[in-house]
Amino acid sequence: MDLSELNSPEMQKFYSEEQQKAVITETVAKVTSECWDKCITGTPGNKFSSSEASCLSNCAQRFVETNMLIWKRFQSMQ
Repeated sequence: MDLSELNSPEMQKFYSEEQQKAVITETVAKVTSECWDKCITGTPGNKFSSSEASCLSNCAQRFVETNMLIWKRFQSMQ
């Protein structure tokens, strides 16, 4: 591989997309871990109880909303 190919627009686009995928994967893992620890207090069964399902949904929603708020705040500071 020619080193000049590493700086090509296609390679930069690929790298950017891979970074975005990594951030999404990391965020999903963090939400899963945080919300699981908060909402699932006993041994899980075949399905979540209504309170667990509600807690997981609310937890994930708050996590997304908080991250969006922080992201918008950083954008406005630039």
